[in-house]
Amino acid sequence: MSDRVSNDMRGEARDELEAVLPASSADTDRLRGELARRAAAEGLLDVAYREVGSPIGVLLLAATPRGLVYTGFESEDRDGVLAVLADKLGPRVARSEDDPVLAVAAEQLHDYLVGRRRTFNVPVDTALATGFRGEVQQHLASLDYGRTATYKELATQLGRPGAVRAVGTACATNPLPLIWPCHRVLRTDGGLGGYRGGTETKARLLAMESAA
Repeated sequence: MSDRVSNDMRGEARDELEAVLPASSADTDRLRGELARRAAAEGLLDVAYREVGSPIGVLLLAATPRGLVYTGFESEDRDGVLAVLADKLGPRVARSEDDPVLAVAAEQLHDYLVGRRRTFNVPVDTALATGFRGEVQQHLASLDYGRTATYKELATQLGRPGAVRAVGTACATNPLPLIWPCHRVLRTDGGLGGYRGGTETKARLLAMESAA
């Protein structure tokens, strides 16, 4: 086969690809967005997600058709989080700017972080909060704005006074921080303890609430 014929064939193949592929990365993003919108409208997404700016950094919000299922912090590995969500909740995970649950969550979290909201009423999906950990995590919603409790106090409230370490682990793996306010849980000696969003963020949230 001559070089000219080979080049002509490669040129034809390239033209065919260009006819079906988006012309730019922006086109690709628009195509993905449109596919995600269609999938969401038809109830085909397992998890929709979006990222929103906030006073404590970019938050990753994820929702299933049942409700908000995960809130992630900027310090987390986004791709790793999405992979875990796909593994645990279903493989059809896509970015969505139109999901109504994510819209409500974004608005309520913004209002909370700028001091205009103290409670949340966004629907939640408890699929990632199971067993005793899930019991602890959902119980966190009973901790009022501006109040704190210790890991030991939470364990006692749940009828498991010896499960202090398990309570700490539940707080560390809380899928819905802020909504389920694990930042209000402290060590028995008054120390901050750990926080998935970082201890600086935990201290900032507590200071904001105590000043209100």
